[in-house]
Amino acid sequence: MIPLDDYRSLLNGKELFSDWVMVDQPMIDTFADATHDHQFIHVDPERARTETPFGGTIAHGFLTLSLLSTLAFDALPGVHGTRMGMNYGFDKVRFMSAVKSGMRVRGKFQLVGLTARRVSVQSAWNVAIEIEGSVTPALMAHWITLAVVDPDDVG
Repeated sequence: MIPLDDYRSLLNGKELFSDWVMVDQPMIDTFADATHDHQFIHVDPERARTETPFGGTIAHGFLTLSLLSTLAFDALPGVHGTRMGMNYGFDKVRFMSAVKSGMRVRGKFQLVGLTARRVSVQSAWNVAIEIEGSVTPALMAHWITLAVVDPDDVG
C-alpha cells in the first residue's frame, strides 16, 4: 500500500508488469466447468489439434479477461487505507490473440485516470495481457477499478 499522493504520481507514467502466469489445461478445464462452456476448442486437445488453426486447445476469452484480477494484484500498488477493491467496469475490451494451453501470460498496466472522492479512489487503467513470445497481446482493455478507502486517507 502506498500513500494517495504516491499513487497519483503513477498517472500517465510508466507501465507496470505482473509476473508470468501459466495457463494450462487444468485451469482451462476448471473454467469450463465453472461457466458450463465446454466447447471443444477449450476442452478436447485432440479434436482442437486436428480441427482448429490453433494446434491445440485455447483458453476462453473470458478466462483470459478474468486473470486481470490476479495479475493486477501482483503488479499494482494499493492505496493506503483501502478497505476493499472492486471492479467498476470496462469501457472497452478487445480479444486480440488466442492463449494456447501451456502458454504464459502477464499483465501490463498503465494508470490513465484517477478520481479521488471522500471514501473512494476510482482508477482507470489501459491494460493488456501479453502472451510470452508473442508480439500480439491476448487482449487489450480500458478497465476501471474502485478502492473503498478510509475517509482520513483520501482527504
